Amino acid sequence: ERPWYCGGNFLPSTAINQLEMWMAETFDPETIDRELGFAESIGMNAMRVYLHDLVWKNDRDGFFDRMRQYLEIADSHGIATLFVIFDDCWLTDPVYGVQKSPEPERHNPGWVQSPGRAIMRDPSQWAPLEEYVTDVLTTFTGDSRILGWDLYNEPGNGHSGDEATMEDSSEQYNLPLLTKVFAWAQAVRPSQPLTVGLWRSTLKQIAELCATQSDIISFHQYESPQAVLDDIVRIEGLAEGRPIICTEYMARGMGNTFHTILPILKSHDIGAINWGLVSGKSQTIFPWHWKEGMGTPELLFHDVFNVDGSMLYPLEEAPIRAATGKAK
Repeated sequence: ERPWYCGGNFLPSTAINQLEMWMAETFDPETIDRELGFAESIGMNAMRVYLHDLVWKNDRDGFFDRMRQYLEIADSHGIATLFVIFDDCWLTDPVYGVQKSPEPERHNPGWVQSPGRAIMRDPSQWAPLEEYVTDVLTTFTGDSRILGWDLYNEPGNGHSGDEATMEDSSEQYNLPLLTKVFAWAQAVRPSQPLTVGLWRSTLKQIAELCATQSDIISFHQYESPQAVLDDIVRIEGLAEGRPIICTEYMARGMGNTFHTILPILKSHDIGAINWGLVSGKSQTIFPWHWKEGMGTPELLFHDVFNVDGSMLYPLEEAPIRAATGKAK
């Protein structure tokens, strides 16, 4: 009954991370309105947006007011929202308050996990997390502007940015919390569908849990067109008729582009949500393991627009408009 969704993972260009997006001192509705207007102009109708438990913990009512304000802005641009509750990616120890300034030429220099490695590994600290999940889903159930809840981004990626990641160790520590998060959310049973994205098939227990417990199937795929096609075959089998959304794709330097991947997703009726919208403080124009001194990559990694609304690569406008049906 819903439209085909096409859009991006959205963080306003003035925010370095989820905390800076949602804290009262740095919430920036003017930039949000302007940048979602860029997305609307090329036909995008969905954004995946990360929340953070520390904002709820420190300013619950203000956080919910700002979520409603965001939803009002997004809806005014014809954009539905997929909210992300927890995240196992990047910096392991989130701290509420003033966030650091971006380090030059670093991908996502301030992005933080939620709830963070220490809490994720300590069940004695999970009671507030259950309250957070329950409160958010209960408060916003019935809101038709929310297309769904992505309960946990890339579970098992608990050392992101650390090249010494041990997959088995990450799964061992993360699976218990992920299991609880599904149970907490399903106890609320909000009107919107629940999902957790399939992102690394070698994390077998996590992948099985996500595939069996999600109302809609979502996945991440940054590799070649053939890898995307192979993944689609596998995931369509797992979905057993459930709707599918690719909630992360588009890494130009890896051959995963709007020209090569978006038509594939559209032809299979799979929603397409690329990483990034406007190039800003998150610095995701740089690849994942880029370091200061390496300069600008030959191909900018993520993002669609510059802060003035011009496209990073004007030639990408055509395949996006072709997919969304938005006339110029």
